Amino acid sequence: MFEQERLGHGCQVCEEFLHNYHELLQRYMDIGEDIGVPDDFTSSEMITGMWWRHLLAGGIAGAVSRTCTAPLDRIKVYLQVHGTRHCNMTNCLRYMLKEGGIFSLWRGNGINVLKIGPETALKFMAYEQVKRSIKGNDSRELRIDERFMAGSIAGGISQSAIYPLEVLKTRLALRKTGEFSGILDAAKKIYAQGGLRSFYRGYIPNLIGILPYAGIDLAVYETLKNRYLKTHTDNEQPAFWVLLLCGTASSTAGQVCSYPLALVRTKLQAELSPGNSPNTMIGVFQDIIQREGIRGLYRGLTPNFLKVAPAVSISYVVYERFRQALGVNMT
Repeated sequence: MFEQERLGHGCQVCEEFLHNYHELLQRYMDIGEDIGVPDDFTSSEMITGMWWRHLLAGGIAGAVSRTCTAPLDRIKVYLQVHGTRHCNMTNCLRYMLKEGGIFSLWRGNGINVLKIGPETALKFMAYEQVKRSIKGNDSRELRIDERFMAGSIAGGISQSAIYPLEVLKTRLALRKTGEFSGILDAAKKIYAQGGLRSFYRGYIPNLIGILPYAGIDLAVYETLKNRYLKTHTDNEQPAFWVLLLCGTASSTAGQVCSYPLALVRTKLQAELSPGNSPNTMIGVFQDIIQREGIRGLYRGLTPNFLKVAPAVSISYVVYERFRQALGVNMT
């Protein structure tokens, strides 16, 4: 009896870890930063108010992990916008240190941390409303296609609302020493250059990127898991390591397929006064392929992958600590 309870508790811990791991992996495979399908909360968590403690713990964890991996994020953004065949991570790091010193590696991180709160809250509220619309008076669980649709719509709504902050983050990350004195100064200068429209440059590829990333991630995860179950007819759930590999593979596949849209988005965000540069999503795609080939659409992918492991690890540890401090028990 004791052995069964111990094994059951072990399985629950594994499921909890896998759920959090996959959610965090979605978050730090950066396609807009946080457009993964939101968490589902139980009825008791909604009634008792535990849901906001989950979100608070997740927000704090996100702020800490983003700050710790900010240098890799800034290198990624720089390579996306200014990278060439002769520009690599080492050269980029040397330039940044020479131009602005060690603290310049955290440029743009302030706004990146500030937008966690409104983005998470908006996505969660939108997700709950869309779920209610889909289910109506039915108390059933959402199917995978319904969850994908609800998550995509919620991600689109939250991204639309906070997108100006995304533009600010990119511009602050790319700024030279003395260009902006702060977030408000950057906002004023960006508005003066191109008006309100400047804060939505790159919005279309960003919005389009939500669908393939979320869709491919969910589809690949379910496909790999179901294929494993078909080859193992013992009716047992997949082992911990199998689900871990499925989660990693699915998030990576979604990232690789959607990354070109993220790169185009960042280039459009950075070019507020395009001049001779392409001014549309299609134009940027054509320009990159003409000058650098398909490989050019994946500039900055290496630092993006390098930041995933430390970001997920740091975020998971911090989340667990604050979850326990806030008295949140996993169900």
